[in-house]
Amino acid sequence: MKRSRPYRALAVIPALLILVGAPLLNGVPGYVFGLPVMLAWIVGCVLATSLTMAVIAALDRRRDREERGGAEPR
Repeated sequence: MKRSRPYRALAVIPALLILVGAPLLNGVPGYVFGLPVMLAWIVGCVLATSLTMAVIAALDRRRDREERGGAEPR
């Protein structure tokens, strides 16, 4: 049986950013890099999601290599 991978809980962070940030930033006037604040926040959350998933994938690959007990051929 495979061991637990608690680092996968990191995937919750981008969802929380959207769920918490959207109501807080709704109606905030101003612009960030030429985008309305709300749109800039959403774009940032999309980028954070991509970065988080890349980190989780890298940790998964490392964990799989360790479980197999050796280096992976390229």
